[in-house]
Amino acid sequence: MENLINALKAFRDERDWTQFHNAKDLALALSIEASELLETFLWKDAEDADRNKVKEELADVFSFALLLAEKYNFDVEEIVLEKIRKNAEKYPADKAKGNAKKYTEL
Repeated sequence: MENLINALKAFRDERDWTQFHNAKDLALALSIEASELLETFLWKDAEDADRNKVKEELADVFSFALLLAEKYNFDVEEIVLEKIRKNAEKYPADKAKGNAKKYTEL
């Protein structure tokens, strides 16, 4: 993960884009790229989406998410594992298995 973040930062820094990468704009870019990812599925069955376009947009989503995490000095592995633990409490396997209901409805 660290190599990936360092590669993103090097790419950004070579272009002097740090000035544009404040937390708000990174969050906006992340949302926009997520919308572009959704667009690859628009008006078609999921299996008909162009895999290369999905791959490109997903890479953009990951890139902006990682840069935003870096901006806040978050350890990506740590925050994801923490969220999994919280979700495990909200969605115990014995109640949530095979069920798409929200935790408040279990």
